[in-house]
Amino acid sequence: MRVLAIDTALAACAAAVLETGHGIVAAETLPMVRGHAEALMPLIARVMKQSNIAFRALDRIAVTTGPGSFTGVRVGLAAARGFAVATGVPVVGVSTLAVYAAPYLAANGKSPVIAAIDARHEHVYLQVFGPGGQTLVSPRLARLSEAIDAASNASACLVGSAARAVADGLSKTAPTPRNVDARAAPDIAWVAQIGAVTPETDAAPNPQYLRAPDAQPQNAAQLPRR
Repeated sequence: MRVLAIDTALAACAAAVLETGHGIVAAETLPMVRGHAEALMPLIARVMKQSNIAFRALDRIAVTTGPGSFTGVRVGLAAARGFAVATGVPVVGVSTLAVYAAPYLAANGKSPVIAAIDARHEHVYLQVFGPGGQTLVSPRLARLSEAIDAASNASACLVGSAARAVADGLSKTAPTPRNVDARAAPDIAWVAQIGAVTPETDAAPNPQYLRAPDAQPQNAAQLPRR
């Protein structure tokens, strides 16, 4: 299977091509907080050229659906859907929380993994995974204190852009985390690997925002209709 993976949901613009049996054959990641829309298409073009695989030879496209930046998530989804329309290649969505957790679940499926992404204002996007990747706490917007409480119950792996904040909030009597991986964006290689095993559906992937946008319409400034 040949998979093009795309991630613009957080603090990176990234793409990779996975070919089953050969692994990642091309990949590029550009750390950035803004500017994903301008950087993504040239980046994908470079990765596809490096892979020597044509778009129509792909078996699927995997794209991160969030949670993360509202603008970033939309950029990635729009690109994936555009390629799908042009080539007929199906698109699957991949959660950023699941991508953060994947390498630790693969390495040690017995330890809980707490994935926490910074959602600002003392909140995080949170998901807790148990043995074998079982979801113990479903993806949600939570207070940072809730993530700290979850991490204090067991010697877990902490992953995601808010992992360090969670670790710093643990009391001195709490178990020491097995790992604290606070990278600003997930590994694009794992986006591709999860995308390769994600079941296809007839519906296009939808964004997983988990919260309302901070920017709200200025209704008070609207002129009355005549």
